[in-house]
Amino acid sequence: MTPNPHVFDVTETNFEEAVIRKSLQTPVLVDFWATWCGPCRALGPILEKLAAEYNGAFVLAKVDVDKQQGLAAAFQIRSVPTVMLVKDGQLVDGFPGALPEGQLREFLKHHGIVPAAAQEAAPAAAPLDPHAEVMRLRKAVEAEPDKAELKLDLALALLRTGATAEAQQLLEALPANLATDDRAVRARAHLDFAAQLKDAPPAATLEAAIAANPDDLRARYLLGVHNLLAGDAEAALTQFMEMLRRDRHYQDGLPRKALIDAFRLIDDEDLVGRYRRQMSALLLA
Repeated sequence: MTPNPHVFDVTETNFEEAVIRKSLQTPVLVDFWATWCGPCRALGPILEKLAAEYNGAFVLAKVDVDKQQGLAAAFQIRSVPTVMLVKDGQLVDGFPGALPEGQLREFLKHHGIVPAAAQEAAPAAAPLDPHAEVMRLRKAVEAEPDKAELKLDLALALLRTGATAEAQQLLEALPANLATDDRAVRARAHLDFAAQLKDAPPAATLEAAIAANPDDLRARYLLGVHNLLAGDAEAALTQFMEMLRRDRHYQDGLPRKALIDAFRLIDDEDLVGRYRRQMSALLLA
């Protein structure tokens, strides 16, 4: 059998280099498995097949939990197989058990991981008019009022137009299976940020406060939220990152939480990747 360059074994010794640092350039799927595990023997070949097919769009790190008990304990592995996805130095998602190939492909696609050839060939999508999208989705909901997925789509479209109150009502009424959907989590993060500005000073006042006292982390946080909701993503991340540099423990880790929540809202993958790498470098230092 031809060796697969995108699949490798990981130990406690090389985990930092092979997984954490590697994930700064390429998503890493970590497969926690064991030789005695039947489902592992079913899942492993599928993961390896996908790693070969995707040709570098992600790499597969294999962890034998019996030989690497320290890693299994660090990741709180309670059953095998368990698969985790590491991107930009951060654990972003995972699942227990052996999923079928179709669901594995959906999992990868959900995180923007597609076969390398398809990634190169995919044309850029034209931006949608958010107000036109709201109108389209309102009609779709009227036509199929019991279809909860459409209501989630409408809530997301409403957020893009600034209609936070109606969006929140729709999100709160979602069934349990959609309430934990990544898009719903992202929408609630947007609403949480918006709530922080309820009684906040205007951006100009916050800028003056920071100029007078660069260690005013509350002012930096609120200014970052202003920038984020106004569409200036890099200015927002700059403020949150500066908070992390000055005091990563401020308000029970608010700087790190603000960055992670902001990453969920920002569509610019290059920008998010750059700031994820900066955050990881600071946290691992």
